[in-house]
Amino acid sequence: MSDHRTRFLQLALEADALRFGQFTLKSGRVSPYFFNAGRFDSGASLAALAECYADAIDAAGLQFDLLFGPAYKGIPLATALACAYARRGRDLPLAFNRKEAKAHGEGGSLIGAPLAGRRVLVVDDVITAGTAIRQALEFIAGEGGTMAGIVVALDRQEIAADGDRRSAAQAVAAQAAVPVHAVAGLADLLAFAAGNDKLAAYHAPLRAYRDQYGCDATD
Repeated sequence: MSDHRTRFLQLALEADALRFGQFTLKSGRVSPYFFNAGRFDSGASLAALAECYADAIDAAGLQFDLLFGPAYKGIPLATALACAYARRGRDLPLAFNRKEAKAHGEGGSLIGAPLAGRRVLVVDDVITAGTAIRQALEFIAGEGGTMAGIVVALDRQEIAADGDRRSAAQAVAAQAAVPVHAVAGLADLLAFAAGNDKLAAYHAPLRAYRDQYGCDATD
């Protein structure tokens, strides 16, 4: 497992963003783990998380000109990532959207740098059903931007629906014809749990969950 994946999972564990037990998801599935990027709620934890994102993006070789954070969780993630790249000597433009268009002042739904003519990298926490990401893609196209890719913190790597062996991330990548990358995925979480004595009790439930719901690309 690459270093940024290990660092990310350890950071998530320490921030209580990654928890183990029994969690009923929106889909109705009972998962042995739960990830909540909102628990990266301090400057230090967000800065460390952004470094993991930047390492994952650089490892993927993505080419882009602008960072876009979909409202709401994508906003602090993209902002922290822009700061991380600035520390590395690359000053990137940043933008995000409003959930509801502003009718006064400057108006509109876009906050930040203009998207027109730029290769846009979408930064978010996870892809579940893919609805929020698809809305972001439509918004970016409407503003004249070109999609360069999508990066998320954690890919659950599980089928989005019965009868479709693709994950939500795979479905979005195919529909939008853009690469989707994650800092870490379920396969990495399994390896992380196997190598951590404190998490040994959760390795078997994680494997059973993957065997039942894992998409075709998890092995």
